[in-house]
Parts: sequence; structure tokens; C-alpha cells
Amino acid sequence: MLSGIKIVEFEALGPAPFAGMLLADLGAEVTVIHRKAAAETPGKEERNLLDRGKRSIALDLKNGGDVQVAKALVAQADGLTEGMRPGVMERLGFGPDEMLAMNPALVYGRMTGWGQDGPRAKQAGHDLNYLSLSGALFYGGVAGDTPGVPPTMLGDIGGGAMYLVVGMLAGLLRARETGQGNVVDAAIVDGASHMMALLLSMGDQFSTTSRRASLLDGPHWSRCYACSCGGHVSVQCLEPKFYAMFLEAMGLTDDAGFVAQFDAEQWPVQTARLAGMFAGKPRAHWAEIFANSDACVAPVLSPDEARSDPHVVARGIWTAHGPAPAPRFDSMPLQQPSPSPARGQHSGEILKDLEDRGLI
Repeated sequence: MLSGIKIVEFEALGPAPFAGMLLADLGAEVTVIHRKAAAETPGKEERNLLDRGKRSIALDLKNGGDVQVAKALVAQADGLTEGMRPGVMERLGFGPDEMLAMNPALVYGRMTGWGQDGPRAKQAGHDLNYLSLSGALFYGGVAGDTPGVPPTMLGDIGGGAMYLVVGMLAGLLRARETGQGNVVDAAIVDGASHMMALLLSMGDQFSTTSRRASLLDGPHWSRCYACSCGGHVSVQCLEPKFYAMFLEAMGLTDDAGFVAQFDAEQWPVQTARLAGMFAGKPRAHWAEIFANSDACVAPVLSPDEARSDPHVVARGIWTAHGPAPAPRFDSMPLQQPSPSPARGQHSGEILKDLEDRGLI
């Protein structure tokens, strides 16, 4: 879908390379400028999954010759993405003013946690910090427990990388129409705050002052339950018709204690009763009961278990190089991602291409 679009990515951590991977999955030609030596990052493998589908060139941006190569790449690119702290790219000579002066149609994507300005702009932070300050973390976890969410998915990816990609695509459309580039300031704290709009659109039905007291994070029909095997199931039958199906499958249709679906005062008792029922059988039992039901109940699978789930297998969601690209398009078959390159793997061919075109 993005065939012909050229993106230059400056090596960073977390959401910025994820955004580059997504753009590459969508067909853009993404060239990542790697450092010549990898930074010491706990748990990071040499061949990064987030580099799949990209070309890699290793450059030292403090070396004059390498700087000229990097600028030549940017000069013929449609977009640039970076995930440095504010001011770093400017100090390196690759700030927006310099790059847009050289390439006026360039879409310059900036990925940070706190944004390019504000009191915290140059302060360190991570996924949980951005979520907590935005208010989004407030709803994570269960009553009486500390707030928590799956690592990286809500902040780094949801509030960060996805907003960078949306901003890049919007900027590319605008640049194609007007010939004028722009700077995309994608901050995780902004995106996480923006993502709360759906919850806040529910108005009085959703509390902004009490945890586990709202329509989606308090009821007995919107939570996870432990099973006898140690596994869990998720239940979220919001609509009355789905709630009725849930009660029928649980044998509770005629139980007066479950008639009032939206009476918050009854939720604790109803939750306790359901917890006892789910704890009496293994997860497999409940998965079988709800397998073909619209009651909105599903087993909580580990990533390894999810790979072998029939629905996941049928859609071909997992490939040899990680999860398959998303979303999908009816105009072309699902593209299989190419493997992640080694650091600097394409340096020779990239340099030759630039030389052949007289750019260096």
C-alpha cells in the first residue's frame, strides 16, 4: 500500500522502530541508520524483530563522511523518523530546520514520551510513567491492587508508535498534495490521553475518581476470573442480550441474584459468586462451554498458547518473523515480512546506489 514511499529511520528504542516496522509492513522502503556499535540495552537481541523488512546502513553521525551519506539519504526521502530526546537531532545537525531546508517536502516524525516541549520534555521516562501522568493507568488492575497494564502495548505502541504512524501518513498525504513537508510531534503522553476519549464519551457511566467502580472496570460481567487449573477467563458481556447468553451458559438465567445487571451495589456479591463458580472448573472447561457463544467470554492465553489457537492459526497471524502485518487489504494478499537485517547489512548496496545517482 505504501510502495514507492521512502522513509529514513534513525536508530532508537521502542516505539520509534515499531513505527518503522509498521510502515515497512505496509510496503514503504524503510532504511534504518544504525549506529556502528549497538547500545547496551538489557534483553535486546542483535537482530531486532522491529527491524524486519528494513534496509540497514551503519553510520557514525560524528564522522563527516558518514554525515554526508545520512544527509543524502534524507534528501531523497519522503519521511524521516527519530526517537531521540528533544535537542539531540539538532545537536547532530539533523534537526527539522536543517532537514526541511534541504528537502522541503519531507515529513519529519518525532517520537518521544513527553513531547518536544513542556516541563518534562527532556526528562527520562518509560511506558508506565507516561500512562500514569496521562490518567490512563488509573483504570489498570483490580480493586485493592496496584495499577498495571501489559508492558509496552498501551503506552509505547498504542499511545506512541501508532500515533507516529498516523501522523506520518497524514503528513505524507499533505506533502503529496502541497509539496510542503511538516514536523510530526508524537508524544506518548499525548496519545495515551487521546485514547481515553472512548471511556470519557460514556459520561456518567464511567468514573474518573474511583477505580473499579465504572461500567467497564467494576461489574461482575467485565473482568477476569481465576479457574481451578490456575488459568483465567475474561468476561465482558456489556449488552443485555449478551449478558442473558452468559447467564444461560452459566445456568443462572432464573437466579434472582443476577437479574440486576447494572446495579453497582450488587456487583461485589455477584462477582464473588461468579468467582466461586469459575474457580470450581479448569479453564478448558469454560473455554469449551463458551466456544461458540456470543456471551463474550474467552480464555486468557499466554503468547505461546495464542499461537496455536484455531482462530489465530486460521488467520495466519504468526509468521516465522513475528506477528503478521496488520491491517489487511482486499486488493493484495497478506505480505510475509522479510527477516530483520544484521547491523549495517545493506551498507554496501546503499552506498553504491547513492554513488550511482551522484548523491555522494
